[in-house]
Amino acid sequence: MSYEIVKQAKNRCVGTKKVTKTVEQDKAIEVFVSKDADPRLTINLVALCKQKGVPVTYVDSMKMLGKACGIEVGAAVAAVVNE
Repeated sequence: MSYEIVKQAKNRCVGTKKVTKTVEQDKAIEVFVSKDADPRLTINLVALCKQKGVPVTYVDSMKMLGKACGIEVGAAVAAVVNE
């Protein structure tokens, strides 16, 4: 179900740096984090989301999250953006 939310979102961003920037700018509606991503990449972002009050949803696979975002490689994180 979470993959469908990402797939159907009009505006989304993918990747740790882009998603972090989006959360800092208060533009993220929801952040999706792959359970199989390296925690060193995601731990600071998850903490930032908690601080900013952005809901974090965990998904099972980087490969499936990347596919839902329309990219050929896996995605550690993605966000639905309010713009």
